[in-house]
Amino acid sequence: MTSNRLVAADATVEIVAELRRRFASELRDRNGEPPALGASVRVLEKTPKNALRVPFLLEVFPNARFVFLHRDPRANLSSIMEAWRSGGWVTYRQLPDWDGDWSLLLPPGYAALRGRPLEEIAAFQWNAANRTILDDLAGLSNDRWTSMTYEGLVANPSAEIQRLLGFAGLSPDASFEQYLSRQLPLSRYTQSAPRPDKWRQNEEAIQRVLPQVAEVATRLGRWPLTSAAV
Repeated sequence: MTSNRLVAADATVEIVAELRRRFASELRDRNGEPPALGASVRVLEKTPKNALRVPFLLEVFPNARFVFLHRDPRANLSSIMEAWRSGGWVTYRQLPDWDGDWSLLLPPGYAALRGRPLEEIAAFQWNAANRTILDDLAGLSNDRWTSMTYEGLVANPSAEIQRLLGFAGLSPDASFEQYLSRQLPLSRYTQSAPRPDKWRQNEEAIQRVLPQVAEVATRLGRWPLTSAAV
């Protein structure tokens, strides 16, 4: 295992065929029903590892559209650190060139972080994911991808989701509009209850690595940082 990065050359004929077959066999709508035979569908896939796989995914699904969801780096770094400490997000056991287990996304060059503090590992993961997405999406036309902020989604989920539906060429039905009228539930993967200042429990460590994420944060339009992080 070297990383989660996949590029177009990794999409062999056999791998593409197998992935398409597996996705098709697992397709379900919100009621748990498979699509009708021959129906045209949009598949929503949000695996974090795909942050490093845009060129590969374009080979597997040539008509794919991408939604880039990004978040204030301080809150994101704190969340990554919390996930590591919990021990519940281990993705690789006894990773080669690493001391023990690895959690969450595995970017190229991870071995250089061996023995480094947790906040530096979190900054490395955040940088790798966001920089790779920005670089990979840069070559696509504007109609193939869009971005949204976590903060904007939380503040106005109905408007943001309606915008995304339009981007994807979809229309909400009455049931979905009713769902959007209610407060969004917490993700089942939520480690602990969200609150605007939760990142401050790791503030001292996060402040040490903010210079390491400044370049990518600037590209995201998030630098200089505002006073709050959701």
